[in-house]
Parts: sequence; C-alpha cells; structure tokens
Amino acid sequence: MQGKTIIVTGAGGGIGRAASLVLANAGANVVVTDIAKDAGRVTADAVRSAGGVALFVQADLAVEQEVRAIVERAVSTYGRLDGAFNNAGLEQCAVALHELTTEQWERALRVDLTSVFWCIKYQVLAMMRSGGGSIVNTASSLGQVAIQNASEYITAKHGVVGLTRAAAAEYGARGIRVNAVLPGITRTPMIARLTQDARFSAFFEKLKERHPIGRFGEPAEIGEAVKWLLSDAASFMNGAAMAVDGGYLAI
Repeated sequence: MQGKTIIVTGAGGGIGRAASLVLANAGANVVVTDIAKDAGRVTADAVRSAGGVALFVQADLAVEQEVRAIVERAVSTYGRLDGAFNNAGLEQCAVALHELTTEQWERALRVDLTSVFWCIKYQVLAMMRSGGGSIVNTASSLGQVAIQNASEYITAKHGVVGLTRAAAAEYGARGIRVNAVLPGITRTPMIARLTQDARFSAFFEKLKERHPIGRFGEPAEIGEAVKWLLSDAASFMNGAAMAVDGGYLAI
C-alpha cells in the first residue's frame, strides 16, 4: 500500500477508523471522510499520531455532489486515486416491515446503497484516468441472509453485493477490481455498549453462538481484510463477497 491514495468513507469510528489506521500503517495516504466533523478529525489525527498520512474531508454521502467532491479533493491533493473503502452506512431501524415508514426506507437505501453507487461512479472515473485501482464496499452478513426487523438494511446490503458484482464485471478489464466485505457482528463502540446493557446482553449472547469462532469481530480484523483486498496481493480477487464473520454464514 506504500504511497497509494485510499478513500475511506464512514471513517469517523468503528470499522472505518480501524481500517484507516491499518491502511495508513501499511503506507497509504488515507483520505478520511465522515459526515461527523469531530469524529472524522479524531481519526485523521490518530493516523498522523501513528506516523501515517491523512486528509479529512467532511461529506454527507446522501448528497451526490459531496461524494464527487471527496474524489476530486483526493486527486487534487495526492495526484491520483488508487483505492477506496466504501464503508459508510446507517444502522438498522429495528422495526417490523409493516411499521417501517417510507421515509425510513428511502433514507436507508439512499445512504446504504445509492451512496455506494455514487462512490463507485466517481472513483472509477478517477481510476480510469490513472490506470486502475481497487474498491472494497462494506456489505454485511445480512447481504446474504436475513433476520427479522431489518428489512430496509437487508435490502440495501443485498443491493451492495449485487452492485459490487456488476461493477466488477464492467471494470475488471479496465484494471479496476471491485469486491465487498461482509462483516459479522463487530465490536464497534455501539455494539460494545449494547452487549453491556442488561436489556440486550442475552440477545447478543445468543448471537455469539451463531459465530463458530466463539466471539464477535474486532474492527481492525475487518480492516486487515480490506487492506488485503485493496492490495496487489489480492490481484485476482474481483466481484467477491468475502465474509469476515467468524463463520456466521457457515452455519
């Protein structure tokens, strides 16, 4: 990853922050982007404190022009775009389908799916100008299976898997690989809080049983998988939906 310029969306915390640190530690110039200004700046500062190179760009990925501006800023700052980790997304609304409002449905699809389309669109335009690159999209184990009370999220994440494969088919011959990671339950700050809440702890203990490895994932473990997919070491990986889930999808 030495000297490569990589965009990371949703980098203000959790998997995005961990991936930013992993990529910077491997030598990448990381373009950190998040809608939350303070959280994004904390990530960029953490990268720099660890000896890495980072640029923070605040953006709302629900707005197409702001997505385009991220790519333009990356190219104007570092001269080219080599890779991207399209990770930003919304949490589940946690209500039954018949209780879901149209506003909630449309917001989830716009942020969790349409924004990924915009990201890929402008990223491949930049990459084609410089000879290729690699893109990784965050889907979810729920991009392959379903649970109750998450229809908007499941639909969007299934869409991310399909979009990933479609983009891989279109751009592989142009030197651009497009893959997806499918995390299982990962110990982001939100999940860590919920597992310690008496109201949810029993639910998460039951979920842990669905992970044959015997625990939930750590954000940096997802980041390591992303680093590999973005790197030349994964040069024959294209159109893959790679589960990084401790075996959740295996049973």
